[in-house]
Amino acid sequence: MTTQIQSPTEFQASNLPPLPEPLPRPVTDSHTHADSTEQFSGLGVALNLDLAASVGVSRIVQVGCDVASSEFAVNLAARDPRVVAAVAIHPNEAARAGDDLDAMLLRIEELASSGPHVRAVGETGLDHYRTRDEAGQGLQVNSFAGHIEIAHTYDKTLVIHDRDAHLPVLQVLDEVGVPARVVMHCFSGDATFARECLDRGAWLSFPGVVTFSSANDLRDALEVVPRDRLLVETDAPYLTPVPTRGKPNAPYLLPHTVRFIAKQWRMDLAQLCDQLTANTEAAFGGPWGTA
Repeated sequence: MTTQIQSPTEFQASNLPPLPEPLPRPVTDSHTHADSTEQFSGLGVALNLDLAASVGVSRIVQVGCDVASSEFAVNLAARDPRVVAAVAIHPNEAARAGDDLDAMLLRIEELASSGPHVRAVGETGLDHYRTRDEAGQGLQVNSFAGHIEIAHTYDKTLVIHDRDAHLPVLQVLDEVGVPARVVMHCFSGDATFARECLDRGAWLSFPGVVTFSSANDLRDALEVVPRDRLLVETDAPYLTPVPTRGKPNAPYLLPHTVRFIAKQWRMDLAQLCDQLTANTEAAFGGPWGTA
C-alpha cells in the first residue's frame, strides 16, 4: 500500500524528489493527473497543489481519462480556483469500451457542459502504441470524432493525446473540423510534425521528456515553435524531468522543464514564465484563479 503524504513534514520525510528553486514568476501545469499522482506516489491532492504553488506553479489543468477521473476533475475544479478541468475518454479506454462507448461519451458531454470550471475536452485522440488491433483503433477514431464534436458544441479546448499516430490524428482532425482551440498534449513529434500542428492553430505542450538527452527530435521541434504557441506540462505522475528522472512526477517539478526551455531558447526566465502564463490562458479560454 502506498504511504499517504498529506503534510509538509511527511513530504520532507518521503522519498519524493525535493522542491526545486522557485520560479521568478508563476506558470501553469497545462496537463496533470492529481488523482493518479496520489495513487502512484501517495502525494495528497491538496498538498500536491500547495507544493506546486510554493515554487511558482500556481495553477493546473486536471485531466480526466475516463468517466470516473473526469468526474474527479470536475469536482476538484469546482472547489479549488487554482484548477480547471478537462474531461474525456482516453483513446486506450475507448478501445476497450465496446458497446459502452456511446453512453460514456454522453456522460463526458454532460460533464463538459457543467460549468465554466470545465475548460477542455481531453485527453482524447489516437494511440497506436498500446492499441494495435483494427477494431480497437476504429473505436478510438469514433471516440476522437465524438470528442471533437463536443469541443465544437460547447466551445471547449480540445486536448489531443497522440502516440505513434501523428498522421491519423491530423486526418481525423481535418475531417471532423479543427476546433477554435487545440492543444497537442505531451508533444512527441519532430519539427516537421510540429509545423503541421502549428498550421492548424495548435498549441504544443512540452513535457519533461524535452530534458532527456535522447530527445533530439523533440528539441528540434521546440526550435520551430513560436513563442506564443508553447505550453508546458508534467503529465504527472509520469515523465519526470531531469535531474529527477526516474522519480515520481508532480507539478512542483515543472520548474525544471521551464528552466531547461529558457536555456534552450536563450530567453530570460521571468519573461518565459510570463509568456507561458499568457499562452495557457489563451489556450484554455481565459484566466482562472490567481496567476
